[in-house]
Amino acid sequence: QPLTREERRRRRRATARYRSAHASRERVRVEAFNAAFAQLRRLLPTLPPDKKLSKIEILRLAICYISYLNHVLDV
Repeated sequence: QPLTREERRRRRRATARYRSAHASRERVRVEAFNAAFAQLRRLLPTLPPDKKLSKIEILRLAICYISYLNHVLDV
């Protein structure tokens, strides 16, 4: 009897070649994501300048910095 679409999809995803390709794509995605955070981090002023920040800290600091810059432009 023929396989359903979902069963064919599951079997394809179970192959070593598919898993390897998926893992490679995921590594590239995570590297790009981390590079974007690093680039954003370099644009934000902190003391000391090389202070290690988590991703959520980078986002929160970026929000505050953008608000500050908007305030400076409004004055």
